[in-house]
Amino acid sequence: MENYKKSKIVEKPSPLPFTNLPSDIIEMKVKDGSKIRNLMGYAIGKMESDSVKQILFTGSGKAISKTITCVEIMKRRLTGLHQITKVLFKQTEEIWEPIVPEAGLDALTVKRNIPAICILLSKDALDSQEPGYQAPGSFDAFWIETLKAESQGQIKRKQGGGRGAGRTGKHPRSVGGRGESYKKP
Repeated sequence: MENYKKSKIVEKPSPLPFTNLPSDIIEMKVKDGSKIRNLMGYAIGKMESDSVKQILFTGSGKAISKTITCVEIMKRRLTGLHQITKVLFKQTEEIWEPIVPEAGLDALTVKRNIPAICILLSKDALDSQEPGYQAPGSFDAFWIETLKAESQGQIKRKQGGGRGAGRTGKHPRSVGGRGESYKKP
């Protein structure tokens, strides 16, 4: 590949994994270089208006985590949002041209399947039987249970019963810190 340079990347168009979406739905296409502040300013402004009922966030490759972050911020700011998440793959083609065309090398086309995510947020109820559905408030219920279980685990750990005697053990040499030896008076 040292004899080639990437000339362009073509993303194959793929249909959205949701059916029955309104034609005027707002689609937030999150890219790797997108600023969350800019995305959220626009998306929250639109969702706070009464005319917009649904918004769609899409991202692929390195932008998946940023897409999820935007959705979580939106759900914290605007409570009562229903969510459906779909994970899919988008196909891209990379075209590599030879650095020295006189060398007799042909152009290469590399096809890649890149992971992508589409998250639909809606003020109105969505089909709860749809795979990937999350009801409003289900996030909070999960974390409340997790925190309860964690706090009970903390209490059990503080009661002791584990191995070792801590920094100052049973042996006289362990009176000082590391590297210090015990000296008889």
